[in-house]
Amino acid sequence: MHHYEHFWLDPKFWVAVSFVVFLLLLGRTMWAKAGAALDARGAQVRAELAEAVKLREEAEAMRKAAEADRTAALREAEEMVTRARAEADRVAAAATAEAEANAARRERMAMDRIAAAEASALAEVRQAAAEIAASAARSVIAEKLTAEGDAAMIDKAVSDLPRVLRAA
Repeated sequence: MHHYEHFWLDPKFWVAVSFVVFLLLLGRTMWAKAGAALDARGAQVRAELAEAVKLREEAEAMRKAAEADRTAALREAEEMVTRARAEADRVAAAATAEAEANAARRERMAMDRIAAAEASALAEVRQAAAEIAASAARSVIAEKLTAEGDAAMIDKAVSDLPRVLRAA
């Protein structure tokens, strides 16, 4: 074993110093790289958190929009049902009114036919009665009227003529 008078003259000392300097340089570089990697990872985590917050806000906005759309769709569906019911009621009322009008028109036509049939029957009865009365009058006149009676009736009608003309 060899002893040096001063420790700085010992090659082991310089190997140790070189090793420490190497470690310091390497440590500094590694520390800088590790710090940069940790800073980059921290920035990535912060970016991911910001993205997650942004996505959550977008999802919340989409949920609120979907709820609003659903509410609007329900309201529109209720309005459509209300309009459909009103339209159905209107159509039913119109159909009822039309059916009643048709029934009234048919009843009126039937009443007109009945009235026409009554008028026709009454006219036939009157005509038959007139024919019977004329026939009866002919036979009564033929039986009871003589030439002297004819002359007396004519004289009487002629004498009443001025009085009848004045009255008219």
